[in-house]
Amino acid sequence: MAWYIYLAVIAAGFGAGFINTLAGSGSLITLPVLIFLGLPANVANGTNRVGVLFQNITSTASFQRKGMMDVRGGLILSLPAIIGSIIGAQIATDLNEAVMERVIGALMVVMLVVIWVDPKKWVQGQLERLDRRPSPLQWLIFFAIGVYGGFIQAGVGIFLLAGLVLSVGYNLVRANAVKNLIVLAFTISALIVFMLNDQVAWGIGLILAIGNALGAWAAARMAVKRGAQFVRWVVILVVAVSAAELLGVFSYIVRVLPG
Repeated sequence: MAWYIYLAVIAAGFGAGFINTLAGSGSLITLPVLIFLGLPANVANGTNRVGVLFQNITSTASFQRKGMMDVRGGLILSLPAIIGSIIGAQIATDLNEAVMERVIGALMVVMLVVIWVDPKKWVQGQLERLDRRPSPLQWLIFFAIGVYGGFIQAGVGIFLLAGLVLSVGYNLVRANAVKNLIVLAFTISALIVFMLNDQVAWGIGLILAIGNALGAWAAARMAVKRGAQFVRWVVILVVAVSAAELLGVFSYIVRVLPG
């Protein structure tokens, strides 16, 4: 590949790593880039996990150094997510991706409303709930998120944030920290599944990982410095744009524009 292609891949990884660390849906940047470079969709899906792995190693370490990481809580909630991710990765080639994108887009519209109308819950959290053991419902929620994350990855951070804030009780900054730990855990299991199915292009994946890691480092520092209110607005913006993309709004606008 030409040198500028490598730079473009690193830039895409940086954008994805930054967005994923603060919110989610960064894979909506990297997956189209990998497919544009000629990777089959399933190989692009597997290769994308290499960047996500290094991104979450970096962001998890950064949040831990800043004292924002609830390691125990994150590891407990990682267990159902890991189990779900193995199942999701196994079925990744069997589901209709176009239909799934529409469903996810609709769910993000609902989530956008929830984030907008109840800001206090997202910014302050519900600290009195943090010492409780995970309930069966919470295990089910994080198992389902793990299935989705193993399947496609794009947007999983948004669903994890919703589960961590609304179900567990973290504020957005701490939820982002724990989210990255959970994604790190289930990305390892999902990546192994893709590796066993020979669906990882390591060369381009490692180049992508450089950008992902740099973006994650920058975003983790910004999240801690700017606080939960800033992160909430980033999440609102990312959810709105992601929903529009998944529901085909941008494609429709392009089709109807004159000329």
